[in-house]
Amino acid sequence: MKPAEFYQRDRLWQPPAHASNYKTSVPRSPRQALLSLQGSMSEITGPTFGHSDIGPLDNDLVKNYAKTGDPVGERIIVHGRVLDENGRPVPNTLVEIWQANAGGRYRHKKDTYLAPIDPNFGGCGRTLTDENGYYFFRTVKPGAYPWRNWVNNWRPAHIHVSVFGTGFAQRLITQMYFEGDPLIRHDSIIATIPDPAARERLVARLDLDASVPLDTLAFQYLAGYLTPAAFMTEMVSKGVGVVLVWYILRARDRKLRITTA
Repeated sequence: MKPAEFYQRDRLWQPPAHASNYKTSVPRSPRQALLSLQGSMSEITGPTFGHSDIGPLDNDLVKNYAKTGDPVGERIIVHGRVLDENGRPVPNTLVEIWQANAGGRYRHKKDTYLAPIDPNFGGCGRTLTDENGYYFFRTVKPGAYPWRNWVNNWRPAHIHVSVFGTGFAQRLITQMYFEGDPLIRHDSIIATIPDPAARERLVARLDLDASVPLDTLAFQYLAGYLTPAAFMTEMVSKGVGVVLVWYILRARDRKLRITTA
């Protein structure tokens, strides 16, 4: 049976590729209108990732880079489900995360922030969803860090998330944030999202009912409802526990533009 076409992307929901207040989007954004092409077999099928591509510690950022002990920071577990636009689980799909360490520094040669490198933290992880669309990661809560967008801009604590669908053209790269962070309202990247409700869906909410007394806090993201053009993943984190719902818009466009990478 021939694979079906993907749902068309809702551009009123997504941030623009060019946002002058988010300076690095200016040189990276296209100068011409994007081409919308009929999906071919190369876009609506593979490549796919098998369990043989995933190591036993790939989803454990506390252990997958540790050399002399565990990394410094607040330990959290991020878990949840990936669902399609009709609310059905998406099995065996790749979910990747990357982040700064607890001090707000990435393990990257061009990151020169004053916070020290944690010798036991690599900051990258990946996993595949199970047959019910579930996945989980163990990590530490990232720290905020300065960046040269304006004179004194700081990025709020966040984790980068990449989710693949069932075809090459289905991928979202986005970020998750934590409730109560005063830097969120000053962030030039999240401000590029035009719909305030969409911005709120990237922020985790405190959920004391799901917390473990004397042990672990939990945050819950209120999912609301699915839209016809949404490819949704619920992300739950306990520790600083987070329940998040990301809306991934499926597109026929050959080149997806995500400015919040």
